[in-house]
Amino acid sequence: MFVPIYEYRCPRGHVFERFQRITDPRPEVCDVCGEGPVEVVLYPVPVHFKGSGFYSTDYGRGSRRTDGSKEGGESEGTKKDDKKDEKAAAKD
Repeated sequence: MFVPIYEYRCPRGHVFERFQRITDPRPEVCDVCGEGPVEVVLYPVPVHFKGSGFYSTDYGRGSRRTDGSKEGGESEGTKKDDKKDEKAAAKD
């Protein structure tokens, strides 16, 4: 059966390890000097992101358009109406 290793630190700065189950009570005093209370020492877990999509330069890469048209859901009818408005404004 697997038993995790826990690391503890006392008020004087001593660090010690214990092999114990999660359900076992944590030690109240230091194994080295007998001072208490002790605190659990936690270490950050390394995380490695692999592949595309994790950087700001990768965001939205698949939705880019290569034909030069605008994104925003404009339909062909809207574009034609805009051209009519531009011609009417130019005549005035």
